[in-house]
Amino acid sequence: MSPNECRQFYIDGRWVDPVGPVRVIETINPATEEPSGRVHLGSAADVDRAVAAARAAFESYSQTTPAERRALLERVLAGYHARLDDVATAISTEMGAPVTLARGPQAQVGLGHLSAMIEVLQRFEFEVPHGQHRIAYEPVGVCALITPWNWPINQVAAKVVPALAAGCTMVLKPSEFAPFSATIWAEVLHAAGVPKGVFNLVHGDGPGVGAPLASHPDVDMVSFTGSTRAGREVARAAATTIKRVHQELGGKSPNLLLEDADLEQAVTAGVLHVVNNSGQSCNAPTRMLVPAAKLDEVERIARKVADAVVVGDPSDAGTKVGPVVSKIQFERVQDYIKRGLDEGASLVAGGPGRPEGLSRGYYVRPTVFSNVHNDMTVAREEIFGPVLCLLPYTSEEEAVRIANDTPYGLAAYVWGRDAARLRAVAGRLRAGQVVLNGARADMHAPFGGFKQSGNGREWGEHGLRDFLEVKALVGA
Repeated sequence: MSPNECRQFYIDGRWVDPVGPVRVIETINPATEEPSGRVHLGSAADVDRAVAAARAAFESYSQTTPAERRALLERVLAGYHARLDDVATAISTEMGAPVTLARGPQAQVGLGHLSAMIEVLQRFEFEVPHGQHRIAYEPVGVCALITPWNWPINQVAAKVVPALAAGCTMVLKPSEFAPFSATIWAEVLHAAGVPKGVFNLVHGDGPGVGAPLASHPDVDMVSFTGSTRAGREVARAAATTIKRVHQELGGKSPNLLLEDADLEQAVTAGVLHVVNNSGQSCNAPTRMLVPAAKLDEVERIARKVADAVVVGDPSDAGTKVGPVVSKIQFERVQDYIKRGLDEGASLVAGGPGRPEGLSRGYYVRPTVFSNVHNDMTVAREEIFGPVLCLLPYTSEEEAVRIANDTPYGLAAYVWGRDAARLRAVAGRLRAGQVVLNGARADMHAPFGGFKQSGNGREWGEHGLRDFLEVKALVGA
């Protein structure tokens, strides 16, 4: 199969043609605005076939031992490692990620999820004594996995890996904007010997494949990552069959700089985190809360860092920020930048239009607004672009209130020198993950949100538990 031509789906252990009339869309390389490939979109009939394969496979796969599933993940890990370059190339092509990002975190995160889950399976007990009884943890069943384009392998691996580890079978619908890396993932699983029907992949869009998957009566669980708006529709579709729904949705994460924070370190890290992946990360710290008396200094540092970011051709090793994923996303981000100006925010860096010297491609200037009030649109809504808002505060109490004044609660960030104070502030923030002083990501730390950022947790043991049912063995 051509690396940029997704004409078939992976169902019941083999590559098959779509059922019925085929809808074909062209994928667009966001760096050039030129076609980069084609993907055939599935339908409800393809979903039926994939779910039937997963249902048939569940009876035997659910009875495999943890040791057998750990050995399977070890084979997947080896196979994925051998395809890292292919995965990185696919990600760079489909979403415009710079080669350093694609070869680094974007592709490497698949290794992280696999390695972490192998470690979890070495110690996790699927049956434990509980008084005079026993508690068993059993696979939830057939799972529908629906993933977005912004961190394509991360979100595929964060669902497929724990589902395999738990003994579930599954149907994956990757984003139609990022089909190539998901296809390579399927090839890796096939080569690793995943039993037929355990893992299935159907390409498609939300209405054609996502909705039939979410509402399918033979699907026991839906795990969805995407926008909060789309998450509501998934939940509605799933509600008719009372299936489990696991969602990782949007965010508008606060980055709280306490009075004693090292501003040079905190602001630099905060700006770079926001513009990384062209701002297309749901946990990006897009609201920087700053002591009002230090706002001028923070503006100076933020301007220096943002202006120094190299935006350009993803194939250039010196590029730090590539384009956003599509024309629709480019126009959406531009509208937000204009709205920020219209609402009275002060422009510190960036602004409307493409960076100087770039006339084609969906490139956005790394943009920093200051004197932003938390009721402004740019502070309330997820922009999903390289746009940072600086919000001044006059007291710690006000800072915590502003941080929590959002419908989202995916992540939060706090910077300061006093460890006890950091912990105290972190304890008051309504978010599923709070990062202190720029600590590195931990694949064993649970990832997921409060409020409209979703429910459930991914990564490590917590990710495994979300694919398990709890059974009481009374008198056993």
